Amino acid sequence: MFFPPRELQTTRLRIRPPKMEDAEAIYEGYAQDKQVTKYVIWSPHSSIEITREFMRRCIRVWEEKTAFPWVIIRRDENYVVGMVELRIEGHKADLGYVISRPEWGKGYATEAVQAVVSWAVEQPSIMRVWALCDVDNIASARVLEKVGMEREGVLRQFIIHPNVSKKPRDVYCYSLIKG
Repeated sequence: MFFPPRELQTTRLRIRPPKMEDAEAIYEGYAQDKQVTKYVIWSPHSSIEITREFMRRCIRVWEEKTAFPWVIIRRDENYVVGMVELRIEGHKADLGYVISRPEWGKGYATEAVQAVVSWAVEQPSIMRVWALCDVDNIASARVLEKVGMEREGVLRQFIIHPNVSKKPRDVYCYSLIKG
């Protein structure tokens, strides 16, 4: 079995596993922000303790090698701008990401996702890298397109985004397939 590197570097970013010390920056940066969390599958964090519990989960899944969440850090200031997570299942890898609102529009999501996707497609056993995004989340769809993923279609009433509706919502399915 193979596992992703603990750290990835890009021109502007360092992507590394989360630490408990990241909880405050994540809570203040985006975890409690209703605009940032609009299209995610979890509710905004109402307290720092919820974010700490999330950090414990992130550390645990790295140790168990069941998922690989990374904190996205701006290298020039050692500043947390978001997270990206990769989950590997056989020949498939899916991912999700979130960026703090002050950092929107700066290309950090694209840069971080590209680093993760590039690593994944270099692995001989990974044939498919994929992600889902709400049909109304145009910015996320654009990120996935910029990293070379193609929209495969719409999965109707597929995911509940509790910050938008209690009913399942339509999502786009994007993928990058190796020939």
